[in-house]
Amino acid sequence: MRRLWPLTLRGTGALVLAVTAYVVAQRAGIPELLYFAVLLAVLLVAAAAALLLVRRTDDVARTLRPETAEVDRLVTVELRVGLRTALPTAPGRWTDTLPVGLRGHAVGDFPATGSGLRSGSGPITLRYEAVGARRGVHALGPLQVATTDPFGLVRRRFGLGGTTAVTVAPRIVDLAPLPPASGEAGGTRQTAALQLGQGADNLVARPYAPGDSMRRIHWRATAHRDMLMVRQEEQESSPAATVILDRGVRRWSPDAATAPGADEAFETAVSACVSAVARLVHEGYTVDVVDSDGTLLADPVEGGEESEARALAAAFATVVARDDGPGHRLVPAAASALLGPVVVVTGALQQDDLIALGGVAQHSALPVLLSVGGSVDVEGLRRAGWHAATLPPAGDVAAAWDAALDRGLAHVRG
Repeated sequence: MRRLWPLTLRGTGALVLAVTAYVVAQRAGIPELLYFAVLLAVLLVAAAAALLLVRRTDDVARTLRPETAEVDRLVTVELRVGLRTALPTAPGRWTDTLPVGLRGHAVGDFPATGSGLRSGSGPITLRYEAVGARRGVHALGPLQVATTDPFGLVRRRFGLGGTTAVTVAPRIVDLAPLPPASGEAGGTRQTAALQLGQGADNLVARPYAPGDSMRRIHWRATAHRDMLMVRQEEQESSPAATVILDRGVRRWSPDAATAPGADEAFETAVSACVSAVARLVHEGYTVDVVDSDGTLLADPVEGGEESEARALAAAFATVVARDDGPGHRLVPAAASALLGPVVVVTGALQQDDLIALGGVAQHSALPVLLSVGGSVDVEGLRRAGWHAATLPPAGDVAAAWDAALDRGLAHVRG
């Protein structure tokens, strides 16, 4: 009710005084008191007209720094408000409408504005800080302003501008460096492309051969033929790594397939996925990110391109779990031939999953498995060659990464 009442405390007092003066003037026959009541009423009407009739807005532009927000990270929001009025207005209060994806104190004092008829009146700049709260793409705004007339009698609350789409990416956690024996190239990119002879079709996929870079895997052909296929336009010796995010909904809560941020365990898994990519890219590996069915979830991220790793995290702002097919796999069929580091991020595991995982660990230079929110035979996985660890929903990804790498390092394959 308070928001619906248009008068301030001062305006309410003036209205009560005007009504009282009018009633007393009528009963006591005092014309001066009647003039006073009419004057107060006219003043209230004029104050309301000053707010309702002469105000107009140009636009509201928001700028975020950084441009992509991140869960549990600070972002600065700057607003430039083009506001013009024919009459000066008193100071007020502003509030920017925050979505569920952001949390913060988006309120402040709105400055007084001069007459727009004067030259030199520029836009108003407002600024506040917020923290990413939920992964996804959210609508920030509109801006709400509460102000009064120059006499402070009438209050008006109105919206300025529209909404701004804000991307909240999963949190990238700083993970510990890899063990020194995690690959033949030690994470250093050493590319030596060997071009094929003239007349070769650069788009033809062929079966994988030992020594081929995992960076050249042709995932579509691999999924079609159920065997590892590579593009044959070039052969490279640059080190490659693969991160597998198991999006099968049976590993997670059904809510994980509805919207980003709906399942706490899946959110932790997505954060672990992008964090592993960032670490591998920092170490110099070219990283493929695939689903457990072999679907490529993003373009390969070149080693050393940390800005591309951040861009991949932004692309994962809308990733959700998917329905399982009849032949659900924990890892792609071709993963058993991967030689570089392989990081598997999954949920609860079944006993028959250990069979599929065993073949991957036998070939990979550094097989790492993080299980979120599930009961897993960690010791059994380590005996099979995995660097494995579990963590609860909303658990510490960095601590789980450390636990995986600090145990069973003798299994690392050089």
